[in-house]
Amino acid sequence: MNVYRYEENPLVTPADVKPHREDFEVIGAFNAGVTTFNDEIIMLLRVAERPISEDPAIVKAPIYNPKTNELEIIEFRLDNPAYDFSDPRVIRKNGDKQGFEYLTSLAYLRIARSNDGGHHFTIDEHPFVYPSNELETFGVEDPRITKIDDTYYIYFSAVSSFGVGESMVSTKDLVTTEHHGMIFAPENKDVLIFPEKINGKYYAIHRPVPKSIGEPEMWIAESTNLLHWGNHKHLLGLRPGMWDSGRMGGGAVPFKTEKGWLELYHGATTDHRYCMGAVLLDLEDPTKVLARSDKPIIEPEADYEVEGFFGNVVFSCGAVVEGDVVKMFYGVADTSMACAEFSLQEILDSLTYIN
Repeated sequence: MNVYRYEENPLVTPADVKPHREDFEVIGAFNAGVTTFNDEIIMLLRVAERPISEDPAIVKAPIYNPKTNELEIIEFRLDNPAYDFSDPRVIRKNGDKQGFEYLTSLAYLRIARSNDGGHHFTIDEHPFVYPSNELETFGVEDPRITKIDDTYYIYFSAVSSFGVGESMVSTKDLVTTEHHGMIFAPENKDVLIFPEKINGKYYAIHRPVPKSIGEPEMWIAESTNLLHWGNHKHLLGLRPGMWDSGRMGGGAVPFKTEKGWLELYHGATTDHRYCMGAVLLDLEDPTKVLARSDKPIIEPEADYEVEGFFGNVVFSCGAVVEGDVVKMFYGVADTSMACAEFSLQEILDSLTYIN
């Protein structure tokens, strides 16, 4: 597989983003939703900001208060024996290895624009989607964008003490939005809505996270109105010993090819090494898997993919297809955004078809 990583990579880094608040610092600008608008390529960045602590013995946790519409900053001393601070992303109660009490940063969504085909981006001054209700108190993350007719549907992980679910807003102009609420309840994320109806129905890939039995695998659901989803079916499972043995989820919005709907998805090993591969779904029945990547199409190799806030991560986000060229924008090391180009035909030829 020939992979052309842009020489400008990483395209957007935390240093490129001005903090929304002066007392915060940007630690991540990654996992963006991707679309085109007029003559621009748009990345809707997940921007992670954390409050600056002047005291190295204190860590701060931001939380949105929906009653006051303000951020509250909670302070913790690192020598507090009730809490585990070993993971810089979260604050856990000691003994709790799965969940968390607070996040050390707050995420929101911000637009980056390119008018040269995706090589250079300018970043809007203000947030585009910011936490606004009780289901978003810890932030909004990992947006994806599906354009249907003249409307852009933007859906994202909404994080709160109630869990992580998927909420959605829509816009026609990338200026004003209409909030539609949560479309997939916790624990769920990595949602991808197909860009057109298929036999009269909308389809969406999603990734529930079972707590008692089952694995973090990909499912597919259908809808008549984009808001209420049902007839859920298991789509794709983990493969022991392979690049997607630990967890998986949707990446880029599926796009149509002559052979089927192509989905560029992320998979991780049990030691949390994230790669990107592809799955081909039937054009008339996207619940049917036709072919799949036995080996990753791209894996963390460049320095900016290996080193970062959470290293060894290539996280597929969105694709812009121009003839045989697939521009795949992806998050790297939970820190920045990058882009790589592939041949569509080479991707299709690399897949292993299922008998």
